[in-house]
Amino acid sequence: MTGGEVPLVVCVSTDPAVRERLVSRVDDLGAVLVVNNLTELRTMLLSTAVADELAVADGPTHLGDLLLDPLSTEVTWRGEALALTPLERATLLRLASPPLRLWTYRQLFEAVWGGAYLDDRAALHATVKRLRRKLAALPNGPRVRTVRGAGYHLVSG
Repeated sequence: MTGGEVPLVVCVSTDPAVRERLVSRVDDLGAVLVVNNLTELRTMLLSTAVADELAVADGPTHLGDLLLDPLSTEVTWRGEALALTPLERATLLRLASPPLRLWTYRQLFEAVWGGAYLDDRAALHATVKRLRRKLAALPNGPRVRTVRGAGYHLVSG
């Protein structure tokens, strides 16, 4: 280390014994950040700009005849409630949040699942596949498009 540099040690563990052991061994080296999980770490480290980017609108969002209300968690098409699972609904809420844009796999995964994205897209792909099937039943409804190697975006029908 040079000049006024101080190392930062980060411990991510749900086990209190592991956290205590680490702190006792490295406490005199510099700053120690101890968290229970990666979501907690991400919350501490994300800038407000990134956090805002992942936020969902507070009020209802209209996309043609589709109405998404994040507060009531209700999604309706022409006044009829859509039968969506919580993951499908959260995914659709993110994709439909204004302005419509491309959501990278990482952004969408972290926003919906809240965990660390380890480049495993299986859960995300499965949820989008089920969501697509349900949206396909809506005449002139929105569609989820894939941008190969990048992510997903919602297009109005």
